[in-house]
This record gives sequence, structure tokens and C-alpha cells, in this order.
Amino acid sequence: MPPQRVFALPRQQSLFLPAVVNPFVYEKKLTKADKIKCALFGLVLVPLRSLFLIVVVLLTWPLATLVTFKRPLKGAVEPMTGWRRLICRTVIAALGRMYFFGLGFRVVLRGRQVSSAEAPILVVAPHSSFFDAIVCIIAGLPSTVSRSETLSTPIFGRFLRCLQPVLVSRKDPDSRRNTIKEIESRSTSGGVWPQVLIFPEGTCTNRSCLITFKQGAFIPGVPVQPVVLRYPNKLDNVTWTWQGPNSGSLLLLTLCQPYTTVEIEFLPPQVPTEAEKKSPILFAQKVRAVMAEALAIPITDHTFEDCRLMISAGELTLPMEAGLVEFTKISKKLGLKWENIQKELKSFAAIANSCKGGRIKIEQFADYLRLPVTPALQELFALFDRDGDGTIDFREYVIGVTVLCQPANSEEVIQMAFELFDTDNDQTISREEFASLLRSTLGVCDLNVTKLFKDIDADGSGRITYLEFRSFALKHPQYAKLFTTYLELQRYQALQTEDPDFLSSFACAPSDDSQEESTSDKKED
Repeated sequence: MPPQRVFALPRQQSLFLPAVVNPFVYEKKLTKADKIKCALFGLVLVPLRSLFLIVVVLLTWPLATLVTFKRPLKGAVEPMTGWRRLICRTVIAALGRMYFFGLGFRVVLRGRQVSSAEAPILVVAPHSSFFDAIVCIIAGLPSTVSRSETLSTPIFGRFLRCLQPVLVSRKDPDSRRNTIKEIESRSTSGGVWPQVLIFPEGTCTNRSCLITFKQGAFIPGVPVQPVVLRYPNKLDNVTWTWQGPNSGSLLLLTLCQPYTTVEIEFLPPQVPTEAEKKSPILFAQKVRAVMAEALAIPITDHTFEDCRLMISAGELTLPMEAGLVEFTKISKKLGLKWENIQKELKSFAAIANSCKGGRIKIEQFADYLRLPVTPALQELFALFDRDGDGTIDFREYVIGVTVLCQPANSEEVIQMAFELFDTDNDQTISREEFASLLRSTLGVCDLNVTKLFKDIDADGSGRITYLEFRSFALKHPQYAKLFTTYLELQRYQALQTEDPDFLSSFACAPSDDSQEESTSDKKED
């Protein structure tokens, strides 16, 4: 059993993945009894409800067209007044209620909605379905934040225009700044504009927790009224997540139910303190905590970017859960950008695709490095394996590469490593020199380094130059940390044997014993 070093500091708990259910996945399994009930009710309810919904849509569409006729969507947009606003707040709102009644929804209201003067912004969570639009009808058609592409949707795009939404465009690089500016303008209008309704999570979840709130609703620093949604039904026919039933299946299933209950609770308005006005993050965290307590569910630091990583993981034939890393939290703590994490996901996939479940075991880790399993490699693997379960998931891999390997991959370490390999000081490393040092360090007499040597020897000359060595090291920082780990392990063994001659041979080697812990644990939470 190889000796194990003891780390000076404990692992930083904030970098561990929280024990919550994946909020972006919902697996619907209908029992045989559920299928029979749906079939029997569906034979009667689906035709009747479909006909009723068509009539409501045909009544609403011309009214929506009349109200929004020659109304600009961009530029100097003014709030609706006079007969336009009256029709929206009365007739179209009533038709909206009839539409959801036709879908079979039974609304249970709790709390009291305050006026725009008391709380200019409504924040609604959890956002788990396209049926959540019912809160817009119940709240009196407030303005919403919507993608500009949605307005081009036939028929329903015209209904959306009645809300005079704040538009977000993925094609416009200034869209985010303009959106925040427009929200601020409307929320500080003193009641001229109706309330602005925002789903701060920014994407749909399965309601198992509240994910990180985006800051848009909290940047203006005005009071907001939290609104929580519940669907207390025995059969969940509404949850629409990134991995689960599609919208068509959910709509059909909803039409087959005798009724679907939705609870809409207006919580007391939240007024920001002076500190929260200066820090929208603090304000968002406080409001989220209030809503989570009312819902009796946990909070987590997952965001919409985790959804994007999940999709990328699926495209790389990894389990979609591999991309669930709490992107915003980990990127802020480690200073990472989206492009860097995507790049690391591809590197992780190159190792993990041969493993079932998308987690790397030490055998696959050794194969990737083209080295045998040795005490030094086991120690490096243990540094990556933060939870000690014997595997490395993508989150652990990103933290390991960023906190362990990249800091170790300094110019000084690369230069030192090259000089140790270059035993004859001719500024190149031969195959014999390369193999000799690795065999000695790893304690493997029959180590075959041909493939690894060829990977480093870019020009195929049979000798590795410093530029080739440096280029390979920068692209594969795992080797730099592995190399320093070798030296540390040998120094540790020397200390155990208390051999003065053995110790002196490593007296000048740079210490990297607590690099991972000092880098990680000194970061503030």
C-alpha cells in the first residue's frame, strides 16, 4: 500500500456538487390505470375542449389585432391608454381566462396582488411549464420579458403584443443592456406603465428546487412582489423541462384530465435595503429565499447555462447530467468563461466516452495519459476525485484542471521538467532520455512511452525540442501536475525513509504540496 500524504487544509465545501435532484429533467411514467382514464376522458373532453378553444381564439385574435394595430414594438414605445388599454384589461383578459378554463384549469388564488405603485415588478417562480402563462392573465395582463422571435408566432404572437413585452433579441449584442434599461424605465414610471412580470429563473425546471435568479428584475432597486406557483395534482401533466415530455404530449394529456389545479400565491412585497439596491445579487438571493421558504423547497446555484452544457454533453454522447456543474457559481469562483468550460467538456468527453455513465475511472485516466497506474498517478487521480467515490465527473475534472493543473503548468515548472529529461544538456530530449526518466520515476522497468513520445515530437524528428515540449505541456496541463506530483511523492517517501542522500537529490525541487488546497480554499464563497 503506497504511503498517502495528508493535506494541510480540508477541501472547500462550496465547490462540492449539492445533493439536489437534477432540476432540468422530468421523466413522466403513466401507469396502466392512468392510460385507461386518459383514454376514456379524452374521447369526450378532447373534441369538446378543442372546439371551445378554437372559438375563444377566433374571438380573441381580431380584438388583439385591433388593439395592436399600428402600435410600434421598438423605439419610442408608449404604454397603451384609453380604449386600447380598456379592451386589454377587460375583454382580452376575460377571454384569456376562458381559454385556460377551456384547457381545464381550476385556479386557486392566495394572497393579494398589490398595485404597480407598491411593487412595479412581479417575480414568478418556479417556472416549470408553458402553462405558467396563466399568471399573466390572473395578474391583469402585465408587461412581460419575451424573446423577439416569439412575436412572429402565428396568432399567439399577436396576443403577446397586447402585453407590450420587453423584447430580448439573441442577435443583438446590446440586447441585454437595452432590456435592463427598459425594465428600469417601466418600473420607475410611477404607475404610467403596468407592472412588469418576470420569471427570474430564465428557464423551465421540474419544481424540485429554485435555481439561481437572474438579476434583471432586481437591478432597478424597486420593490418586487414574489408570486409562487404550485400544481398540486396527482398526475403531473404540466412539467415541461429540457429532458422530458414535449409540449404536444403535455397539451394532449392536459386536455384529457377532468381538471388541472394551479395555485397562484401573491406573497408580501419585498422592499430592497440600501445594500440590496447597490447589489442586485443580494436582493435576488433574499427574494429567492423567501419564495423557497413559502414553497418548502431547497435552492441551488444551477442556471440556464447548465442547460446549455447539458445539451453540449448530449451532443458529445455523454449523459446530459454530465453538464450539470452549477455553471455560474463555478465560473465565478474559478474565473472561467463559457468557451473554456465547453473546451474542457470536449476534453472530458475524449476520456469518459469509453466509460459507462460518463464518469472517469483511474484506468481510463491512465489510458488517456498513456501511463500505467502507479502511486503517483493514484495520488493525482485522488486530487481530481473530490468526493472520493473512485470516479471523476465533469465538475471535478473542470475544478482539477483549473485549480490543480493550470497553476502547476508554469513556465518555471515546464523549464525544470525539460532540463531533467535532457540529461546530456544538448537542448533536445531523445527517446532514450524520455523513457529513462519516466521509468525511473514511475518505477516501471518495461514502460512503453512510444505513443506519448510521438505525440510530443510534433515534427517526427525523433528528438523533442523545448518548443515542442512546452507546446504539449500547455495543451495538456495534467502532465505538469503529474510531474510535480511525482516529485512530491518521492520527497514524501524520502522523508519517511529519512535518507539524507535521497533527500538532497530533491532539495531544489519546487514544492506543490498544497497548491490545490491553497488555491481553492482561499477563494471566498
